[in-house]
Amino acid sequence: MFPIGDDNSDRKSIPVVNITFIIINILVFVFFQGLGSNDKFTYAFSTVPREITTGKDLDKPQPIPGYVDENGRTIVIDLQPTPGSVYLTLLTSMFMHGSIMHIFGNMLFLWIFGDNLEDKIGKLRYAAFYIVCGIVAGLSHVLLNADSVIPSLGASGAISGVLGGYLLLFPHRRVTVIMFNFLTQTSALVAIGIWFVFQLIEGYANRGAAGGGVAYAAHIGGFLAGLILIKLFAIGKD
Repeated sequence: MFPIGDDNSDRKSIPVVNITFIIINILVFVFFQGLGSNDKFTYAFSTVPREITTGKDLDKPQPIPGYVDENGRTIVIDLQPTPGSVYLTLLTSMFMHGSIMHIFGNMLFLWIFGDNLEDKIGKLRYAAFYIVCGIVAGLSHVLLNADSVIPSLGASGAISGVLGGYLLLFPHRRVTVIMFNFLTQTSALVAIGIWFVFQLIEGYANRGAAGGGVAYAAHIGGFLAGLILIKLFAIGKD
């Protein structure tokens, strides 16, 4: 199932914060990450679980246990020094992506689901909600990959929080999706519910992997944070 739009008929304001987040992500990817080619920037500002758990900046090449190249040699990742505290990468990594398809998918989800949430709870609250969910998501990934030296990056965790908040506030909102090669509409409860079940299945299937890949723990952690926190951020907005 792939969402392509939702019902915005009752939206009362321009989603300035949501649009700003999208623009920042695109600018970082294009100008700082060089469309994903600037490894030095990416490895300096993405979240490395072992750095967070130890508080130490790993600024030298690190071998990745369990990962080998075509010659059978252990792959080494060239981690870079992180300016300032390594804990800041829990924030900076939220605005970075690994590929064009990675950022396209994330920004599409944010464009579809973020605007109504911002309209409902207000701009400043939405900005804070997004950042908090992203940090919780990053910590969830770190918790389950504590010794990994593979960098984690992307807005997926924060956007998962947006999905959690959207599901709770707009469970019956109509969402246009592509399902089994057909264009149709369904409720947010069904669309986001199926997405979350997929995260659970994939997360379970990839348990015990040597870090890396898709950070399903971040998706699940961010989503649960969104579910738990949205009512707090929405106080007085009903």
